[in-house]
Amino acid sequence: MKRTIYIIIGCISVVLGIIGIFVPGLPTTPFLLLSSWLFYNSSKRLHDALHRSKWLGPYLRRFQERKGVGWKTKAVSIVCMWTMISISAFVVFENWHVRLLLLGLGVIGTCSVLFIVPNAKRVDKSVEKE
Repeated sequence: MKRTIYIIIGCISVVLGIIGIFVPGLPTTPFLLLSSWLFYNSSKRLHDALHRSKWLGPYLRRFQERKGVGWKTKAVSIVCMWTMISISAFVVFENWHVRLLLLGLGVIGTCSVLFIVPNAKRVDKSVEKE
């Protein structure tokens, strides 16, 4: 039962990760990392397929090799997130409660990206050439 639930949630997470490639503000790598973990604990075949994927594999390999996310990627994600939050809060919604909720969630998201998501380590070019 646990295996089936992990596979279902992993597939949903992959779909959200793919959508995140095209929709600013929706993260890609965290959903793919979640999928990878879920598949690792439920289906070696799906885990290996995800990591070998032509389009999704590079996100996972880049995170794995550098043990985190680069500052440039973090900055772009924060800018995209705040762009979408601003549009939603000040163009779409007129209710101040919803606006405050969106702004609060934006602060939480920004703090998460800055302080919880690990920073990428520098790749030593001399080691790669050997």
